[in-house]
Amino acid sequence: MSTDAVADAGRPIRVLLADDQHLVRTGFRVILEVEDDIEVVGEAADGERAVGMARALRPDVVLMDVEMPGVNGLEATRRISADTDTPGGPAVLILTTFDRDDYLFAALRAGASGFLLKNGTPETLIEAIRVLARGDGLLAPELTRRVIATFARPGDAGVVGASAQAALRDLTPREREVLVLVAGGASNAEIAGALHLGEATVKSHVSRVLAKLGLRDRVQAVVFAYEHGVVRPGG
Repeated sequence: MSTDAVADAGRPIRVLLADDQHLVRTGFRVILEVEDDIEVVGEAADGERAVGMARALRPDVVLMDVEMPGVNGLEATRRISADTDTPGGPAVLILTTFDRDDYLFAALRAGASGFLLKNGTPETLIEAIRVLARGDGLLAPELTRRVIATFARPGDAGVVGASAQAALRDLTPREREVLVLVAGGASNAEIAGALHLGEATVKSHVSRVLAKLGLRDRVQAVVFAYEHGVVRPGG
């Protein structure tokens, strides 16, 4: 559910914490619950429990650790995304101690809407939750470049499936331009400047692109664009 919808419903952003370390979960809860617009609705110590609680509690955002016993955070993210791969379902924010490209790319493939390191600031975490609750993805341009440089090398995209081809054909030329710019990590303001459009118009174009391609947010759009050859590294 978007932040606007949460505000209309008169309730805060509902957050589920998934981390195998009790002290870490407690620290996140302390940071988040001082915010008037954020409520921690549950805690899970492993991925299996996180999936079950996401289904039962319907949070707006799930904070997900990667390395947990049993079902890890990446598999839990895949299951949550498979359950809710439509607008309105929980957005998953990966939080990890390990600054590893394989974790980053695997998290994006699994359907995560954001990726942060645990050495960030409380302010960064709070803002990330608000960004994801709005329905936006959280992938900084430098992370986009790392994913591209490491995994999206020329020739890696493979054959575009028939369903993806049909969805891409359904995009207007302007929508395809917007997708290319989103894939490069451009913000709505940057896209508006590049295409000489208003930001409200850009936001509408982005929403239509996501709807036509069956994607939940901008992060999924970045992955889709590179995996399906819409854009390629250096081009």
